[in-house]
Amino acid sequence: MAITAGMVKELREMTGAGMMDCKKALTATDGDMDKAIEFLREKGLASAQKKAGRIAAEGLVRVDVSADAKKAVAVEVNAETDFVAKNEKFQNYVAQVAEQAMDTTAADIDAFLAEPWKFDGSMTVKEALAAQIAVIGENMNIRRFQQVTETEGFIASYTHMGGKIGVLVDVVTDVVNDDIKEMAKNIAMQVAALRPQYTNRNEISDEFIAHEKEILRAQIMNDPKEASKPEKVIEGMINGRVNKELKEFCLMDQIYVKAEDGKQSVQQYVDSVKKANGANITIKGFVRWETGEGIEKKEEDFAAEVAKQMGM
Repeated sequence: MAITAGMVKELREMTGAGMMDCKKALTATDGDMDKAIEFLREKGLASAQKKAGRIAAEGLVRVDVSADAKKAVAVEVNAETDFVAKNEKFQNYVAQVAEQAMDTTAADIDAFLAEPWKFDGSMTVKEALAAQIAVIGENMNIRRFQQVTETEGFIASYTHMGGKIGVLVDVVTDVVNDDIKEMAKNIAMQVAALRPQYTNRNEISDEFIAHEKEILRAQIMNDPKEASKPEKVIEGMINGRVNKELKEFCLMDQIYVKAEDGKQSVQQYVDSVKKANGANITIKGFVRWETGEGIEKKEEDFAAEVAKQMGM
């Protein structure tokens, strides 16, 4: 398979590795992007995160929580330009989509689009979307929605950059007061800032950890100085590096961003709030959505487009 400059550029953006290293990885894996990422990781040339979603589409993520904080919803609606995303009509429409999604019984986006639009029963959600496209004048898409319910605590929300990032945090607790609500808000901000992939280590499969250990072992074996060490030492190095990775992946293991000593973990922060309020508190889970994550936006060559329009 011919390796193009575009493929090299894409791999570099996803891994942070050098151009020549990316070209070598793609050549060695016959252009398979996922295998090329693993190749770079094994050589110690790429970060642990396999594929960072590239923020490419415009629009809004909206998170809404019910008055009793027992139910919440996240929705993402995309548009072509940031200009439209800041438009009041678009924002009002996204608010309606969130209200629809809060009460929907649809299991997926196709079923959601097919149900009656609660603001005009003569239309489906899909038909209402088409009407909005006609009014706003840009292509739009209801990309996804997710409901969260909690009967033994409450749900906290946080919106960053006017809807670029939306977070919901599910808190199980037997005490609800201002201190605990503030804690939940702080954790939602943590999720927005540090992008955890899991709530805690219990969510991580044995297969994931085994795979990470294989990658780390390959990294060590590619370094002659480290590869010559005794197996027991190598195993200890691998376990140490896995634990370090998990502290980045897992919310409760992360360093709490507002910790005064720079050492307190999120779990230790939650424990301190539990003790101060005589409460039982568990962070059950979270939702973190970022507008356009994983969607690639076509790069326009403005000069070429002008030339095309002028028939040049």
